Amino acid sequence: MKTKSFWQSGASATLRGVGDKVYWAFPTIVVQDSPDLIVLYMPAGVLGKDTDHKPTTKELLSLDEIKIADYQWKRTDVLMLIVPGEAFSTYIMWEAGTKNLDCWYVNLQEPIRRTSIGFDTMDNMLDVVISPDMSEWHWKDDDEFAAAQKIGFYSAEKAHEIWAEGERAVQLITKERRDLYKKWEMWQANPEWELPILSPDWQK
Repeated sequence: MKTKSFWQSGASATLRGVGDKVYWAFPTIVVQDSPDLIVLYMPAGVLGKDTDHKPTTKELLSLDEIKIADYQWKRTDVLMLIVPGEAFSTYIMWEAGTKNLDCWYVNLQEPIRRTSIGFDTMDNMLDVVISPDMSEWHWKDDDEFAAAQKIGFYSAEKAHEIWAEGERAVQLITKERRDLYKKWEMWQANPEWELPILSPDWQK
């Protein structure tokens, strides 16, 4: 897919999880797109695509068993902060329609890539959840991640890299870049923005 240059603030861009196939795709609103930081907003209510159930470890090795279906994002409004080249993104997750901070969510993923319809990445299964005040954190889906490594979905070397990236992300978010992330916590969406629409080319 042909790459696009930087996006204008307020534009609609489709964010996808792409491995051997497109596993998920959601429309987002571009807040900022620069060489140093990409900021995407996904409000509750957007309609996208996702797996029709959470794939089991065994199903990860069989693409035919993983079906993609319509999915509506509901529970939270999400602001995604992504530094190009890094293998994680930071989600500021508010309870839908409020500024009540639910958590800081670290999505461990492949470095983001530009496409003509938005951005591509791929989840690395393991995630981190940081408390609203950044005082505590815990791994998410670490048992499934360990099981995926056991069956060979991740090599020992790749798994080690992902664990290390998670620990590095926590250090950056809660300490070294804390002021940057806390500044974005105060961000407000433009009230004139409408829900973004998924690109019709999301499968290409």
